[in-house]
Amino acid sequence: MIENVHHIAIICSDYERSKSFYTTVLGLEVVREVYREGRQSYKLDLALNGRYIIELFSFPHPPKRISRPEATGLRHLAFEVDDIGKEVLRLKEHGITAEAIRIDELTQKRYTFFSDPDDLPIEFYET
Repeated sequence: MIENVHHIAIICSDYERSKSFYTTVLGLEVVREVYREGRQSYKLDLALNGRYIIELFSFPHPPKRISRPEATGLRHLAFEVDDIGKEVLRLKEHGITAEAIRIDELTQKRYTFFSDPDDLPIEFYET
């Protein structure tokens, strides 16, 4: 029986830029960072509130995402936030523009989208 999501794996095109985005901008914590010589690849394990959540990989010349966000595969990542307005302002301080805040018609909760350095859509969803 499935009990939980263990982790999400993301391949980036510029390791240092993505590492900075996920740690400095989003505030995820570094659990472990490993350079795998045989694959010419970094693997960065990241946690949210002490819980392992994302594996960030770098590989030489990974193919680009085909389209946004309707390509087959992972559509977007969504993070819960307490105050979406505050988080959108924090993104702006880092030079990141979020879409206009919308209201979920089913739950009446506020949400918005922005992108990581490789244009992976990320959602903030207000709890």
